[in-house]
Amino acid sequence: MRRVGVLAVILVLAMPIAAFGQQAEMEPKARCAQLLAYWDQRSASKGEGASGSDMARKSAGLDCDNRRYGDGIKRMEDLLRQNRYPVPPPQP
Repeated sequence: MRRVGVLAVILVLAMPIAAFGQQAEMEPKARCAQLLAYWDQRSASKGEGASGSDMARKSAGLDCDNRRYGDGIKRMEDLLRQNRYPVPPPQP
């Protein structure tokens, strides 16, 4: 009987920790915006653009604008990898 009480206390204490961990994920719309801004910042500093990578960025932007966040995120992550940029982690 005492074990049940101890387990109940542990579960009650662990629930807020689990909920906090779930909040660390970004909304897909915010993730799209993060990746687009990251690309714009990185590519501007290297003078990239007016190429196939520019078209991929525009396509990803259209995906995000049209609420196809999964497609936009994938395009941007692929574009970053193709250009040897590290893919930034989602921000909480």
